[in-house]
Amino acid sequence: MATVPVLQVVSSAEEDVPSALLAARGGTVPGLPTPEVSLLELISGGPPPDGIPPIDEPVFVAAADADFLADDEPVLAIEIDGDARAYPVQVMIWHEIVNDTVGGVPVAVTYCPLCNSALAYDRRVGDRVVSFGTSGLLWRSALVMYDRQTESLWSHFTGAAIAGVLTGTELDTFPVATVPWGEWRDARPDGIVLSRDTGVERDYGRNPYPGYDDVNGTPFLFEGEVDGRFTAMTRVVGVELDGAALAVPLIVLRERPVIDAVLAGVDLTVWWSPGTVSALDEGEIVDGDDIGSTGVFVPMVDGRRLTFRSGAAGVVDDETGSTWNLFGEAIAGPLTGERLEQVAHVDTFWFAWAAFRTDTAVVGE
Repeated sequence: MATVPVLQVVSSAEEDVPSALLAARGGTVPGLPTPEVSLLELISGGPPPDGIPPIDEPVFVAAADADFLADDEPVLAIEIDGDARAYPVQVMIWHEIVNDTVGGVPVAVTYCPLCNSALAYDRRVGDRVVSFGTSGLLWRSALVMYDRQTESLWSHFTGAAIAGVLTGTELDTFPVATVPWGEWRDARPDGIVLSRDTGVERDYGRNPYPGYDDVNGTPFLFEGEVDGRFTAMTRVVGVELDGAALAVPLIVLRERPVIDAVLAGVDLTVWWSPGTVSALDEGEIVDGDDIGSTGVFVPMVDGRRLTFRSGAAGVVDDETGSTWNLFGEAIAGPLTGERLEQVAHVDTFWFAWAAFRTDTAVVGE
């Protein structure tokens, strides 16, 4: 299978500074600033640092050549400045972090199976370009990353440095969506796909957490109180804008596949579409239940507010009758070719969203 060459921004050199990673794993490290999170709240998930190996030299193939994916398998989709890439969850579930460069921007594409959350972050921190590894630690059952340059600790869920010399720093985010491979391939025929050529041997395609997404299940090593409005493993779409947070339960979206909302004064439209299997259900990912895909967009085109409803072939706007795909693109009708602004969101479990966004509002309450 032919690979597609990609240019990578070189990460900055490692620095001789006190290591929060060492301190959190029981070492004595003087000179560290006060952490934002007590190191006692960080729990070992089992593996040592980088025991779950991040991908530092990602290898990509053309969309047409990615023959190892079923059409309804989930991939993480990100696009920056026209550079569209897909990261199969069957690969991400074994690695959790890819240090990449997309559209010329150094990014970390991250996935935490314990929270079922995918987020993408800008790796530029001041004058540094950092690269991330897996610390082997969990905070509220979520992946804790560390940067190789300062060994500060970072929350995958918030993108903030919670311990180390970079404590208090927050990374910028890029929208990432979990979508079915077949639809992404057809919508982005010129896009590229993270391959299975990772430098390590893993059973790609197998789910190492079978049954984990049982709605009545228990999150791994989560020691907090679960907000009782839903079960811990209820799936939600979470959105955060300007410090305000909103959760849309998947059980609501399945009944109403298009929901309008306002968050921090911004109009939003939240969509759900069937056709994507759960990576955390059966032993083989392709056998998982259909949980669908979600998207969150600003419903404006050229200053015009559109209203949307679910149609037979996709989402339809009432103003022009144009049909839109799950990427927020008009694919038929008068507005063909127009694109809605994508809003960063996270598909995750309720226990995690409520723990990290304690003041969240909930659609349907």
